[in-house]
Amino acid sequence: MTEIDTEKVKIIPLGGLGEVGKNMYIVEFKNEIIIIDSGIRFPDNELFGIDYIIPDYTYLVENASKVKGLFITHGHEDHIGGIPFLLKSINVPIYAGKLAVGLIKGKLEEHNLLREASLHEISHDTIVTFNEVSISFFATTHSIPDSFGIVVDTPLGKVVHTGDFKFDFSPVGQEPDLIKMGEIGKNGVLCLLSDSTNSEKPGFSISEQLIGKNILDIIQKQTGRVIFATFASNIYRLQEAINASIKTNRKVCLIGRSMEKNITLARELGYIIAPPGTFITVNEIKDYPANEITILCTGSQGEPFAALSRISEGRHRHIHVIPGDTIIFSSSPIPGNGVAVNRVIDKLARAGAEVISHKLSHIHTSGHGAQEEQKLMIRLMKPKHFIPIHGEFKMQKMHQSLAIQCDIPKENTFLMDNGDVLEINEHTGFIGSKVPGNSVYIDGNSIGEIGRSVLQERKALSEHGMLSVFILRKEGKIIGEPQLISRGFVFIRDSVELMKDIRQSVTNELQHSSISEYNLRKKLSDFIYHKTKRNPLIITKFIELS
Repeated sequence: MTEIDTEKVKIIPLGGLGEVGKNMYIVEFKNEIIIIDSGIRFPDNELFGIDYIIPDYTYLVENASKVKGLFITHGHEDHIGGIPFLLKSINVPIYAGKLAVGLIKGKLEEHNLLREASLHEISHDTIVTFNEVSISFFATTHSIPDSFGIVVDTPLGKVVHTGDFKFDFSPVGQEPDLIKMGEIGKNGVLCLLSDSTNSEKPGFSISEQLIGKNILDIIQKQTGRVIFATFASNIYRLQEAINASIKTNRKVCLIGRSMEKNITLARELGYIIAPPGTFITVNEIKDYPANEITILCTGSQGEPFAALSRISEGRHRHIHVIPGDTIIFSSSPIPGNGVAVNRVIDKLARAGAEVISHKLSHIHTSGHGAQEEQKLMIRLMKPKHFIPIHGEFKMQKMHQSLAIQCDIPKENTFLMDNGDVLEINEHTGFIGSKVPGNSVYIDGNSIGEIGRSVLQERKALSEHGMLSVFILRKEGKIIGEPQLISRGFVFIRDSVELMKDIRQSVTNELQHSSISEYNLRKKLSDFIYHKTKRNPLIITKFIELS
């Protein structure tokens, strides 16, 4: 067996598998590591107090000398949001498209990291060469400009990462580079890592151009203000809403920090185009009749502190729902956000607005390809090995079945978990060892310090409240009755008998002179559950009097 037969390319996902978000993938050959994307995932309702979730960077820190660069597919949060946290762990050059570079600069400025960062702007014809591998790019169509697939060319073959993609043959912005994709496949692909998000949706995704026409039709019919909610990073959709507003003689007002920041950057880079006088400030809204106003705002995912949620609750400083308002939700809920989105829609309807969502009209299309587009990518690339990435496990599994339909042998398809290490060459592939691939929680300035036990306590607090029990002692003897403080458990004035029973229970347990605080909490927890069928967080404290 020759030396090259014994060599392997390692592919290691650190995030993005079994989940939607925190995408990060490693391609490793000999002493060179290439990182593709560094994203975050937003917490669900079970992760109380957590701001962001990032991958575990342990493997990268331990192998920092091998890391050659971080290559970004596009500028969405689930692909660039983790960069500041990564740079706090290792110093790595960053390669990204023009818009992504602008968005990354803004993030690094907020973390005071811009001065030390090494940022390199790339395009579809850029080639970055290292000793063993070289990196090239191909244009894809997504919901944001400057979206790329990434090719890692190794001596054993090409590893292709599609990025987020769809095949829109009448796109609003960037066209997919079908010719280059075909050339890559013709020359041989060792392994394809492909976006699985919409693997459960048959057919093709709707063209963005059709969505633009529908948005114009809806806005033309409105006689009051239009409040248009979508992702602040969906630049093409925002341009369509702006175009429709211009055609219907409406001024455009931006509400929400990320909306203002992204559109300002996109205008500077030429991705948002509008004539002078199109945009007005929130204080100028009162100077125009309602039918001449469009408000672009954040909060289409029901985020509690985003602009639209505050508007729905009457808590926004400047914008309140008025009769005649129409709210357009030009997005679909990310998995896990459906309840929050429906809650905001209900509040807006109660406040008197007409709400139009993607369920009622074709005003949203995904930036991710459906089944036929995913199969087209596989046919273009003709990979020897295939890894479905970017999605929940059921999405990955469905994508695997699509690959098998496209004549990829099942034994050459790999359903992986974060942290799995796949070793491949032209002939074989196997998942061998594993590296740390767990989620790391960001809570304010705390990174990775919040464990499951703390989250379980927070969950208990949210569901059952807290009961504090203070016992006074002097020279080893109990003084008076135990003092009880309830927070979120029961209102003491309305629960006199229960509080009396709890005090008596504590007093009875204290008759055992050797009882510990732990045992006291355990006994009290059992007693309270028997009485109320609730499990409040119980804090006991002995206070020694001098």
